Amino acid sequence: MLAYGGGDAGAFETLYRRHRGALYRFVLRALRHRATAEELFQEVWLRVIEARGRYAPQARFTTWLYTIAHNLLVDHWRKKGLSVVPLDEDEMVAAPDNPARQAEAREALARFMHALEALPAAQREAFLLHEEAGLTVAEIAAVTGANEEAAKSRLRYAMAKLKAAVDE
Repeated sequence: MLAYGGGDAGAFETLYRRHRGALYRFVLRALRHRATAEELFQEVWLRVIEARGRYAPQARFTTWLYTIAHNLLVDHWRKKGLSVVPLDEDEMVAAPDNPARQAEAREALARFMHALEALPAAQREAFLLHEEAGLTVAEIAAVTGANEEAAKSRLRYAMAKLKAAVDE
């Protein structure tokens, strides 16, 4: 980001390529509508572009990036509510030559997505930040404005609930 702020346009492309997949999945799974997720995803990158001249690293770039996404999600949730988008049928890959295995995978995915959607918002966000963004507990705390113990508890409870739902 410092290179991009210094005028290296190629540095932005590197940042975008490195973070776009996980960031998009994070936003998509946090929102109900794909179109809304795409708009919010683009807004995150617009904010990155706008901040290039004043960016000052105080944490990892990833933490800063997901803080922007978190803040935009909070703004959205205040207006619209909170949900998670289930994966489309064509996004699921499981043993294409084994119908029984596909059915089992669909059922497990459905249980997981239902459990993910049922999580309290703070637990769901902690889980998505950890799994999609690869953030540590300390970074999740920084992004969400919670203390580390709260972030750790949220993540632990989310993992336990999701594991129990999938194991059923």
